[in-house]
Amino acid sequence: MARRNAGCIFCDIVAGRAPAHRVGENERALAILDIYPYAPGHSLVLSKRHVPFWHDLTGPEAADVFGLAHRVARRMRKAFDPEFVCLMARGRRIPHTHIFLVPTARGDVLDRYFNGLESVQETSEELAPLRSPASRGEAARRFNARPERPKPAGRRRTSRSRPPAAGK
Repeated sequence: MARRNAGCIFCDIVAGRAPAHRVGENERALAILDIYPYAPGHSLVLSKRHVPFWHDLTGPEAADVFGLAHRVARRMRKAFDPEFVCLMARGRRIPHTHIFLVPTARGDVLDRYFNGLESVQETSEELAPLRSPASRGEAARRFNARPERPKPAGRRRTSRSRPPAAGK
């Protein structure tokens, strides 16, 4: 059973307590039309369990959410013939995992918005230090760093707790 959060509109939609135009569903995810669309067919893919951010989903939940997003995006391309389908994950305004799927074309409102963001990304003095090779090297190092795991206190390995050597 999916966990619900009182007062969450997406939990109410998943539970059938609030109206929505459903466009797809699987075991752990539900796709609906957005009530404030950027374009015709703009959809949201919701986790059925109340989880604020997509990176906190379990592996199976993430697979179902992104699998449904892929399926809905392919149907969206046939139905609306966009240049591409924009995908983004949010959770700030409504803290329940939801993936935006927006049929997008060159020059439309979303394309103009992202072109503006890309301009900031490429030219902002505030972001300039992040573009240096040293900064990217540090980020890569942090991705690859393995934090030391604390050893359990008061536990010693004995010969009985070790697996037998090969061939014995």
